[in-house]
Amino acid sequence: MSMRTVPSTPAAQAAVPVAATPAARRRSLAPLEPVSARARWLLGLAFFVLFFAVWAAFTLGGYVSPTFLASPVTMVREGWALFAEYGFIKDIGMTVWRVLGGFVLAAIIAVPLGIAMGAYKGIEAFFEPFISFCRYLPASAFIPLLILWAGIGEAQKILVIFIGSVFQIVLMVAVTVGSARRDLVEAAYTLGAGHRGIVTRVLIPGAAPEIAETLRLVLGWAWTYVIVAELIGSSSGIGHMITDSQALLNTGQIIFGIIVIGLIGLVSDFAFKAANRRIFAWSYLR
Repeated sequence: MSMRTVPSTPAAQAAVPVAATPAARRRSLAPLEPVSARARWLLGLAFFVLFFAVWAAFTLGGYVSPTFLASPVTMVREGWALFAEYGFIKDIGMTVWRVLGGFVLAAIIAVPLGIAMGAYKGIEAFFEPFISFCRYLPASAFIPLLILWAGIGEAQKILVIFIGSVFQIVLMVAVTVGSARRDLVEAAYTLGAGHRGIVTRVLIPGAAPEIAETLRLVLGWAWTYVIVAELIGSSSGIGHMITDSQALLNTGQIIFGIIVIGLIGLVSDFAFKAANRRIFAWSYLR
């Protein structure tokens, strides 16, 4: 009986393809083991293909009534009608503008306040109880008051997104800045930095990548707030279209609107990631 010999010298062992060994194959399935960029794209695409295949099988196969769930073919046809006949591109533009307006306004106020809270414990002690209290209040609960205060115009919708985003950003930024490495702070003091220099040259640069990641995450939450705001007292936007489609029992348009929201969010998420990698390239080298 022939036996497989294993090379004994280091040079011979290096010539053996690592990927072909059972240990290498098991390692590719190990926890936290990274996958290649190509495999990540293929796996992500495979899920969407499987999802649409199951959806088509249930709807086109007659297992689900079209009244409750439109088929992918019907959804595409209704989506085309939205663009061709009802000017849906304008609704998309209005929704994107509202999201960006409320989110940018929240970031302009929340990021400096979060940095101040993370850097100075006195400021944190003053603001944190109130901000923690407000963080648990749903933004949708403010809609009746905001309609009374700001009417049903654009200000009301932007304020809903602002309320839903600002408190989350403040606390997350404060935690990020406050968790700075103490050895770097002490080293900066040793080199002659003052209190202001510690904030501007140690805390903010060190926390900047995580702050950008926080903004990316909260931007995703802002999309949930704008749809809620547009469901009430709105004459334009994706949420308004979904409400009208619900009254007509047009599940194809409802699903298309939901998918459009997801696609816009996915594109903005990838753009945010690409910008972060370009601006803070040094942080991805660790």
